[in-house]
Amino acid sequence: MTPGSAEPPRTPDAGLERWRLILGAAAERCTGPLDGRSAARDAALDWLYGRDEDQQRRGRRRGATASRSGGSGPSQLTAVDWLDEIHRLFPKETVERLERDAVEQYEIQDIVTDPDVLGRIEPSRTLLRAVLRTKHLMNPQVLAMARRIVETVVRQLMERLRPELHRAFSGTRSRRPSRLPLAADFDFRGTIRANLAHYQPEQRRILIEQPRFHSRTRRRLEQWQLVLLVDQSGSMVDSVIHSAVTAACLWNLPGLKTHLIAFDTAVVDLTADVTDPVELLMRVQLGGGTDIARAVDYGAGLVENPRRCIVAVVSDFYEGGDRYRLLRTVRGLVEQGTTALGLAALDEQADPVYDRELAGRLAAAGAHVGAMTPGRLAEFVAERLGGGGRG
Repeated sequence: MTPGSAEPPRTPDAGLERWRLILGAAAERCTGPLDGRSAARDAALDWLYGRDEDQQRRGRRRGATASRSGGSGPSQLTAVDWLDEIHRLFPKETVERLERDAVEQYEIQDIVTDPDVLGRIEPSRTLLRAVLRTKHLMNPQVLAMARRIVETVVRQLMERLRPELHRAFSGTRSRRPSRLPLAADFDFRGTIRANLAHYQPEQRRILIEQPRFHSRTRRRLEQWQLVLLVDQSGSMVDSVIHSAVTAACLWNLPGLKTHLIAFDTAVVDLTADVTDPVELLMRVQLGGGTDIARAVDYGAGLVENPRRCIVAVVSDFYEGGDRYRLLRTVRGLVEQGTTALGLAALDEQADPVYDRELAGRLAAAGAHVGAMTPGRLAEFVAERLGGGGRG
């Protein structure tokens, strides 16, 4: 290289390139420029994270404002173009994170309201939540396409939940012997003990003349009711989804009558749609205030046999209605023999975020309060159906 000639730009190695993608254009003077596939990745990341005004003010990633300011930067992508790019450039796990951030952090509504985008995007729980939050913005054509996301994710959830709920309601093994020879109930230890007299030492084996089998207990299936009251405020979207799917899985189980009611400041009985969780979720209107007292009053009016009924409230317990009325109604339910549940979360993580002060007062009134996954709720209901409840 002759004296005075310009030094060619450095191409960063893999480690520096990763930092350059994380930090944005501001780091380029230290890492060197990107080219090829890495530059395309940077443009796709900048399309999304360049919206972060706080990081732009600090001159860090993702602003990359230099690439936007001079008119020579990458062309402005549409949401459709961006989705095509990230699916081409990144692994599946990264794509899912980028889509989640686009919908939840930056509220890019094109992701779920543009028919071209909906036709290309992979259904996920993130997108299901976004559809439920934005379906009021959709025209009929887009709404019909959005149902594909709802149907796919609901089917996946039901496929995962059904075995768990089935285990909760199936009979359990008993210590009593059975005369019915079923392979699934084979009693290995009991069979060995019963046939030790037939041990053949020279052949080192036991002749089985009297195989033993376990019997199975049958839960005493008296008619019970489950009244699910689900808070449909915006923060409870995961609980609404899992409540709908759980209610559909529990529907028509022998010995159980299920009701599903959604509420904000109004109460909507969705029991007629409980067999179709997709239609049910498309009817839910997320947002608004919260009047738990009104919902619990409605649920109390559905109780047929108090000592054979579970009233479960799924909420964050930030009450906008009359707290004293709520506590009075819950206390009345408990005193008449109804099992009252206060569930702070009903998704698979059961991550509880709720008003602990009100939850504590509900517990003092006799309600069982805590976080409960769909599977644990099913176990709780099954225990009551099996005779574990009161009276």
